[in-house]
Amino acid sequence: MPINILITEDHTIVREGLRNVLSDEDDLLVVGEAADGLEALKLVKELVPHVVLMDISLPNLNGVEAT
Repeated sequence: MPINILITEDHTIVREGLRNVLSDEDDLLVVGEAADGLEALKLVKELVPHVVLMDISLPNLNGVEAT
């Protein structure tokens, strides 16, 4: 069973890079991506990931507050 991951990062290129690196691993599955803290909270409730990679500096709700 893979580890389900939600990536939360406001910079698209960084988010894409993380997704590409993680996708190379058989036991990891990126189930969602969020560009801000509010979107991350919504996706955590919907997707229930095992792990959230959270940027600290995010628009609308920063990573510390979202966590």
